[in-house]
Amino acid sequence: MAVVSVRLNKDEEQILEYLTEYFHEEKSTLFKKSLYEMYEDIQDIKFIENYIEESNIKKREFISGDDLFS
Repeated sequence: MAVVSVRLNKDEEQILEYLTEYFHEEKSTLFKKSLYEMYEDIQDIKFIENYIEESNIKKREFISGDDLFS
């Protein structure tokens, strides 16, 4: 098991204390949950990108407001 040391500034420390009290969780648990949520977000993005690539969905093209009214 790895042990990680994290330095927090005063604002970050206050946020962590607030979250600890709000969620009734230990600090280490909050860090672990955050890691898993961020990892899950990346996996979701990869899944969507793969779906778009494999399904040949055309990427949207945007035009400027000037082109729209000319």
